[in-house]
Amino acid sequence: MTQPAHDNPVWKFLDEIATKKGITEIVINSPKSVFVEREGKFIQLNVSFNKNEVMAFIQELAKFNQKSCDADNPILDGNLPDGSRINIIVEPFSAGNPAITIRRYLRNIKNFGTSPGVFCLFEKWIEFFKAAVKARCNIVVAGGTGVGKTTFMNLLLQEIPHDERVITIEDTLELNFEHPNLVRLEAARKNLASEKLVTLRDLVKNTLRMRPDRIIIGEVRGGELFDLLQAMNTGHDGSMTSVHASSTGECIQRMETLFLLAGFDVPHKVVRQMISTAVDFIVQLSRSKDGKRMVAEVIELTGMDGDTILHQTIASFDVDDGGLKIADVAPQCLAKLHEQGGLPLTFFK
Repeated sequence: MTQPAHDNPVWKFLDEIATKKGITEIVINSPKSVFVEREGKFIQLNVSFNKNEVMAFIQELAKFNQKSCDADNPILDGNLPDGSRINIIVEPFSAGNPAITIRRYLRNIKNFGTSPGVFCLFEKWIEFFKAAVKARCNIVVAGGTGVGKTTFMNLLLQEIPHDERVITIEDTLELNFEHPNLVRLEAARKNLASEKLVTLRDLVKNTLRMRPDRIIIGEVRGGELFDLLQAMNTGHDGSMTSVHASSTGECIQRMETLFLLAGFDVPHKVVRQMISTAVDFIVQLSRSKDGKRMVAEVIELTGMDGDTILHQTIASFDVDDGGLKIADVAPQCLAKLHEQGGLPLTFFK
């Protein structure tokens, strides 16, 4: 991709914002309505552009992403040169002015070691998550919009041993971590080069022919969940994905619903069995009252009782402690966490 020239005022503004800490979102509702999000709250800036500058920026950005953005293709999902995610919607679907939303790629959060206190995690729990990745546990990261699902997944993925082959699959490239044996796949929407669509399901099926150790899907939204769960259940341990959900219970329900929406003619009990046998942990992310991103709960899926998925909470956020607190039970896979991940057997005592 050719780097766009940054002489447009919008590019210059984004370059300046990139030097500011704590900003997670940038939104341009109109040329004279610009906001940034810091610690969960939007702040309006004394910044304005003219419409021609905004439209020129959009066309430069579309070219950079090898896509088009116009009346025939009014929605663009892509990335800025620094890896930040951007969504643009233009007229006639955005009344009067194009709307631009940017989710910043936080370069200062590289790994658990360089990010003390990230997601309100004590060192003890960082040790747990490192062990879960090393032990090849299958993990689903759940959370609402803007709570840091991608950032948290990047932290987990950074812990994957370098002697394993990792393939990531996304509809827009967001995952950004360092690994020597990594292939990044992106589902194709209509772009400047081709009219052909390649879906997440297509990529998951193809990935199985690419000799992966771990399959990572940025976020599941449809039938690709079926293929991922099958992969998890057939030897691709240590795989991960994220789900848009506001609680761990809603996450389980959401995964069940994705099967139905995708049109699979599968009994509910079979769907639940696939989920319960494939997923080891669900990690729920949220925001504290002061806007800080945090791990709110960690549950372990433990099997089935009739038609019901069984699970147990192994940790939840404690307001007084300001971090995760161990529940009264140890995970059933503690031996695996110890033998393969190096977690002390006394961790949950």
